[in-house]
Amino acid sequence: MVKKIDPFIKIRRDLHLIPEVGLEEYKTRDYLLKIIQQLPQEQLEIKVDETAILVRVKGTEGNRTIGWRTDIDGLPVVEKTDLAFESTHEGRMHACGHDVHMAITLGILTHFSEHPAKDHLVFFFQPAEETVSGAKIYYDKGFLNEWMPDEFYALHVDPNRPVGTIATKEGTLFASTCDLTVDFHGIGGHAAYPQESNDMVVAASQFVNQVQTIVSRNVNPVEGAVVTLGSFHAGTTGNVISDHARIEGTIRALTKDMSYRVQKRFKEIAQGIEMTYQCKVDVDLNMYGYLPVINTPKETEAFVQFMKHRADVHYEEAGTAMTGEDFGYLLDKVPGTMFWLGVDTPYGLHHPQMSPKEEAIPFAIKTVRDFLEAKANHVLEQEKAALS
Repeated sequence: MVKKIDPFIKIRRDLHLIPEVGLEEYKTRDYLLKIIQQLPQEQLEIKVDETAILVRVKGTEGNRTIGWRTDIDGLPVVEKTDLAFESTHEGRMHACGHDVHMAITLGILTHFSEHPAKDHLVFFFQPAEETVSGAKIYYDKGFLNEWMPDEFYALHVDPNRPVGTIATKEGTLFASTCDLTVDFHGIGGHAAYPQESNDMVVAASQFVNQVQTIVSRNVNPVEGAVVTLGSFHAGTTGNVISDHARIEGTIRALTKDMSYRVQKRFKEIAQGIEMTYQCKVDVDLNMYGYLPVINTPKETEAFVQFMKHRADVHYEEAGTAMTGEDFGYLLDKVPGTMFWLGVDTPYGLHHPQMSPKEEAIPFAIKTVRDFLEAKANHVLEQEKAALS
């Protein structure tokens, strides 16, 4: 007898087949809308803008609005999982678990479409988390304005924790991230006549060395920052002095202020290279919308207490990670919490063999649904009042 598959695990597998990169998630959007439009529509209102979807479940009283966000984009990764439902889009993969995030969200939305709570619930299916911060794009253009949440929640799969585990913390959960590109422009020439040239391999190499002093000598040791220069390209052949070099990398910090301080020092070093090597250095620093994910105290405390009192949840205090997440842009505007969901796989996020354990999907649907239901029906506030 063939075992019947959980419908939301089936949805996850369907979505895993069609990963699309940021702002190109048209097949994903159409699939999501098809599922959403099959739900009871009496309490639902739907907005669409390009690949973004916003669904409001109208509350029976509607005093507040509780928001839940899922990201929907994939990555430019060649999948190597050998799954029966491996990606059908060449060079694209849901290697960060956004297919799992979407399936969980549809499961939660399905419940509330049939059982509306007192407060409104808004579900934001957000594009471009991995690339240009869909959170910033759609917040700034006013997509959320009509149904702006009073509180916002989200999760991210964690390959390193077992299924049944939820982990978070008050304060900074993830770092801010700033992508960077530095172009060095000088005078090229023949290798035998260096005096007639201006070697950008040398200039860029000195820049790389000096940038390493930012964290070691300009950042307080008890604060966090990382500067990684992951790409260095210069020259075309061994006997030609290069007139151009390009470096690409990332800056990560635990606060906005620290990120800006590191960026300032980064620019100052570039200016010094310009003077020393008589070249032009163009620095492009772009945080997009990747602010640190800072979980607000009140909302996080309520979430943590709820999870600690559930027998089916193993709650852990999370550490701060230097990974980036554009949900931080939304938490900069609206109070709320993000948390890790254990999916127990030996391969990390963005790995071509990353394959979450699917039993995390029904677990998360039930757990998050119960939390949002308690939140939207004011049960948590009543319990807190009874204890005080």
